[in-house]
Amino acid sequence: MKAFGKILGLGLLGLLLIIVALGFALTHLFDPNDYKDEIRQLAREKAHVELTLNGDIGWSLFPWLGLELHEASIATLNNPKVPFADLQMLGLSVRVLPLLRREVQMSDVRVEGLNLTLTRDANGHGNWEDIGKPLPEPSVAGNPASSPAEAPGSAPAPAQAQTSERSVKLDIDSLTVNNARVLYTDEKAGQSYGAESIQLSTGPVHEGANIPLKASAFLSASQPNLKARTELTGELRFDRKLKRYNLEDMRLSGETSGEPLAGKTLTFVAQGQVLVDLGANVASWSGLKVSANQLRALGELNLRDLDKAPQVSGGLSIAQFDLRTFLDGIGHPLPATADPAVFKKLELVTRLEGSPNSLALEDLAVKLDDSTFSGRVAVEDFAKQALRIRLKGDTFNADRYLPAKSEQAKGASAARQAEVKQQEATAVAGAGSTPLPNAPTQVAWSTDKLLPVDRLRALDLQADLGFGALTLDKLPISDAQLNASGQGGLLTLQTLRGSLYNGTFEAKGTVDVRPAVPQLGINTKINRVPVEHFIKGESPDQQPPVKGLLTLNSDLTATGNSQKALVDTLNGNASFSINDGVLVNANLEQQLCQAIATLNRKQLSGEPRGKDTPFQELRGSLVIRNGVASNPDLKARIPGLTVNGHGDLDLRVLGMDYNVGVVVEGDQRAMPDPACQVNERYVGVEVPLRCRGPLELGAKACRLDQDGLGKVAAKLAGNRLKDKIDQKLEEKLGDKVSPELKDALKGLFKR
Repeated sequence: MKAFGKILGLGLLGLLLIIVALGFALTHLFDPNDYKDEIRQLAREKAHVELTLNGDIGWSLFPWLGLELHEASIATLNNPKVPFADLQMLGLSVRVLPLLRREVQMSDVRVEGLNLTLTRDANGHGNWEDIGKPLPEPSVAGNPASSPAEAPGSAPAPAQAQTSERSVKLDIDSLTVNNARVLYTDEKAGQSYGAESIQLSTGPVHEGANIPLKASAFLSASQPNLKARTELTGELRFDRKLKRYNLEDMRLSGETSGEPLAGKTLTFVAQGQVLVDLGANVASWSGLKVSANQLRALGELNLRDLDKAPQVSGGLSIAQFDLRTFLDGIGHPLPATADPAVFKKLELVTRLEGSPNSLALEDLAVKLDDSTFSGRVAVEDFAKQALRIRLKGDTFNADRYLPAKSEQAKGASAARQAEVKQQEATAVAGAGSTPLPNAPTQVAWSTDKLLPVDRLRALDLQADLGFGALTLDKLPISDAQLNASGQGGLLTLQTLRGSLYNGTFEAKGTVDVRPAVPQLGINTKINRVPVEHFIKGESPDQQPPVKGLLTLNSDLTATGNSQKALVDTLNGNASFSINDGVLVNANLEQQLCQAIATLNRKQLSGEPRGKDTPFQELRGSLVIRNGVASNPDLKARIPGLTVNGHGDLDLRVLGMDYNVGVVVEGDQRAMPDPACQVNERYVGVEVPLRCRGPLELGAKACRLDQDGLGKVAAKLAGNRLKDKIDQKLEEKLGDKVSPELKDALKGLFKR
């Protein structure tokens, strides 16, 4: 028995030596390079591809089935002279005996210089779609070629053999790809994408185990021109039966530049755990960390319905960063703003919901500079730019974010302020002995563009905004509410309302950018808001000309895309009243006392005792035509005075030209000036004033109308003569005639 075992062992050893000898003979005496033509023909018949072998074929048989190809390329049978893939070298080897157990045990797999060229032609056909397809059978005259299954007498194709449910087990020591290149061209879209200098290396490849992975490449796109350097590291785990793929400790980093970045560079890093489950059609990215220049973000993303229209959900948190610097660093600088310090601080936290054509930021919390917002922002349709905004803010100063004034606008404003100051210097309040100010000539408005017309024409907007405190045009609005919509170039302001200095206001309007020149319409209602906040000058020390509680209703239209154009084309109607007011630094009483003294042919003996003139009400209506507002019915109620007037407000230069008539009771003070006493013949006499100059001067621009005053004096002289005649008649007639006759005789002198 022992001898039998020894003989069996020697026999097996001999058999092994014979197998080794046969393997040696095959690998050394059999050269596969002598059979290249047969290999090409086999590739055509079985794989239906055109295989070109320009280099040598190296191989080994046992214990490794090794193969090494050099200078090989593959093309489709339809286009055999244009390869879609070629490589410099492919080297791999497989253990022979494990193959019998359906196990693939491979040593290092190396691919050098792989070039993959994918093309979609003008008809939308891709060259990869013909891979593995045989050439069509030639047609027989009068009878199209039939497939073998359709040929007469041919047996039906046997059913595909049932394969073993046991999958092939992979066991690869490593995979290395050096200097590979992939190019995709879409002739119909005129677009191309490329990945060059592709480097890929892995550790041992075992299913169900973590596989160390490292890859890098240079990516590019043609329209627009964009280039990127990328590097990917992580550990890959996969389960082919469950169709689950995990990329753990994933880190994608690199930098990109090109036309979208205007020559600037974006450096980026993305990290996290990535899972793709094709069996459940879901994917996730947990532990997400992203950095892009100054921006830092954390979050997670989840995808579902991968086989249909993928839906995304998750959360995102962006740490505080400098938005202005970030956008400037990627070639998209923000336009200059009135306050250059805005957009310096931005941070947000939100919940994401999206689809291939939409994205919503739900439960959004944003901090922008000194303001905090919460609500929802969504793009419901990327193609239509359907923007939906619902936000509530605590405080927001909109003036800081408005476009900065151009040098032209600054120059125009400075020129007008200089004109106003010059007029104000000569407009001495009080006696009114200075000349009437000249009408202003400097334009008060900027020609800078106001609206991004092209963007507004494409905008689909619905906005619902609320603010605890909103500053707009230097006006502090509390409990502000704004509702607006826009579609097809027509923007509608449903309402803008709030509280303002213990009063209220509301505005509605439209902006139509469909025509070549934008058209605006606005309706405003202001109720008991201090008027001085609307008309105060740009200089902090400049006093408003009038104070009081303003109530205003207006319905206006205009066309244009600048302040000047809108004011020049302003048309509409308005009505206003100012209650419990004061004409600031304008002693109207002194002006009128000067007029009475002139009529009395006396000089005022005292100095002016006050600078302001209080009034109970100032009201009127306006008819506006091309920037000029006509006011035919100005009325004011001042204690001891009745004021009526009419004139024009030239809104283009912010100037006024008024004729005002004042009926005065005289000096009502405890110790009146003798020259300012009104006797009976002055009762009901209207003293004329002329007001002309910049609006900022207010009543300081008013002077006695000397021509009108002369007419009043002539009228008073006629009344004095009439009174004397009446007195003489009374003395002569006495009680000799009836009262009716006396009145008839006096009436003769009235004609």
